[in-house]
Amino acid sequence: MMTLRQVEVIRAVMVTGTIGGAAKLLNVSAPGISRLVKYTEKSLGIRFFQRQNGRYFPTSEAQSIFEQINGVYKKVDDLTEIISKIGRGALSELRIGSVPSISQVMVPRAIEQVRRRYPELRIDINILKLEEAIDYLLLGRGDCVAMSYRLEHTGLDFLPLASGELFCVVPEGHELADRKQVSAKEIIRYPLIGIDPNDPYGRIMAEIFARYKLNYDITIRARFGTTVCALVKAGLGIAVIDQFTVAHGGYPGVVAVPIVEPTRFDTYIAVKRGAPLSLHIEHFIECLRAEMRAVGLAAAKKPETRARKRIT
Repeated sequence: MMTLRQVEVIRAVMVTGTIGGAAKLLNVSAPGISRLVKYTEKSLGIRFFQRQNGRYFPTSEAQSIFEQINGVYKKVDDLTEIISKIGRGALSELRIGSVPSISQVMVPRAIEQVRRRYPELRIDINILKLEEAIDYLLLGRGDCVAMSYRLEHTGLDFLPLASGELFCVVPEGHELADRKQVSAKEIIRYPLIGIDPNDPYGRIMAEIFARYKLNYDITIRARFGTTVCALVKAGLGIAVIDQFTVAHGGYPGVVAVPIVEPTRFDTYIAVKRGAPLSLHIEHFIECLRAEMRAVGLAAAKKPETRARKRIT
């Protein structure tokens, strides 16, 4: 039998026609090529080449062998191309879901990094409600879902993403817009816009008021944080919203004022329990986690800038 190395060397001599040319092609020494050719011919009892004036010509009896060698190299080239396509993501699809608060800013920034690494990866993004996220994963419609809350479900696993904080968002020019901080007690003095407190996402915003037994009376309710910000921008009231929705200028026209009381909450990636995660999914999760943690770290490193954040 011929080894892959012997196949490689014999083909290099066949292609270049000289020992020196084969050595350059394979980036090895010429004597080593010559010895391996002689050894292969001797061990197999076949003469592969006829030598004339320093050049090597395939013998007639070796022609069928060369055809098979070329077939082997064609398969290797096909394998190399498939590996290259996999490396570029060309043969795969990343199917991700996200709650609106994370999809607005954080997911696109993570996808940008994923695209740089896997330029040909197909990507499908869905904005999901809680009840949709469960079926999305369990029925195999998607690979993972970014969530701002965790629920107990025997068919799902929750991987930690990042911790976040809440801000009071007010329209530009509002009397609270220039405040360095605002308390929960002060917030409830104004008309409030928010998410239904019975909604898991809305519960994150309502918790701070429940903790201090304050009346969190929402005069306008909306389903998503982006809608809440739009209503605030229109001057219809103020709101409490998570920092990921308004990060990196995510919603122009409003000012995010830090809240005095602790407002930390955790976010997660939900996946189907027992389902293997592809490299593309793992990389997306790593990128999303890094983006979201960077938002939290930026605020933590500058405690003095728990002052207002103007979104422009």
